[in-house]
Amino acid sequence: MSVFIIAEAGVNHNGSLELAKKLIDVAVEAGADAVKFQTFKAVNLVSQTAEKADYQKQTTDESESQFDMIKQLELDFDAHKNLIEYCKERKIMFLSAPFDHDSINLLNELGLKIFKIPSGEISNLPYLRLIGSLAKQVILSTGMSTLKEVGDALTILVDSGTKKEDITVLHANTMYPTPMEDVNLNAMQTIQKEFDVAVGYSDHTLGIEVDISAVTMGASIVEKHFTLDKTMKGPDHKASLDPKELRAMVSAIRNIEKALGNGVKVPSRSEQPNITVARKSIVAKKMIKQGDVLTEENITVKRPGNGISPMKWNEVLGTLATRDYQMDELI
Repeated sequence: MSVFIIAEAGVNHNGSLELAKKLIDVAVEAGADAVKFQTFKAVNLVSQTAEKADYQKQTTDESESQFDMIKQLELDFDAHKNLIEYCKERKIMFLSAPFDHDSINLLNELGLKIFKIPSGEISNLPYLRLIGSLAKQVILSTGMSTLKEVGDALTILVDSGTKKEDITVLHANTMYPTPMEDVNLNAMQTIQKEFDVAVGYSDHTLGIEVDISAVTMGASIVEKHFTLDKTMKGPDHKASLDPKELRAMVSAIRNIEKALGNGVKVPSRSEQPNITVARKSIVAKKMIKQGDVLTEENITVKRPGNGISPMKWNEVLGTLATRDYQMDELI
């Protein structure tokens, strides 16, 4: 089963339907499986006095509140319908992460089959219960959380009606960009072992190295923010991949999937012709007469490998030459 790659557009559309569609185009051209947005109503999400995160202050107008910043990035019901239809035209899955009850209901009404829970909602009991009650497929991000909090969220989702096998847990770090020393990618495997669930990775580091590493460690889903232009105004553009980088990430992941193989250690089809060339056979070290005893003085091993294998060395030693051999002739 191939890795499910989510190109995270998030709010990098800056509230523009036109930019949102361009982001969809970029995701399609990169070869992603899904493009994901964020669904929220600012009035339900944040108080009007809430401050922005430090990284948001650095990438947006420092004087505006978090409410004012988020309000500009809302997509209404009609915009969602429009984007879903456009995704169908472009043959890519539409996903969106809801941030409040109204948004959960909106996405359910629109027929989404997969619900993505953002990291900030992992400690929101009423929210988790509502999503769990829908009995849909769930992708749970776990930034800023402890292992116990991950377990508590899983329990709530399952107790509310979602099957455990329909949940994928994404290891994540909610810092934009995430310092390499804070990634702790091994925690993804800890989650898998502790809860026996499918796991993946939601990445906020710069570059694509960690995403590729996550695939080698068993990630079934990789999610990564991308933008049309890193210099655009907005909270997440700077920590996102540009279109060229997104294409490179998808290509690298697909190559790594091929490279991982099936785990069975046998010669591959491509290397089989080289067996004869690279391996060795038992050959005459010097001229040997018929009837001579074969010893370490008159036989040795050399390429090619189309004769008697050196692994039969002990069986050959002490036997009699059945005919005359020239130097380097296969025994």
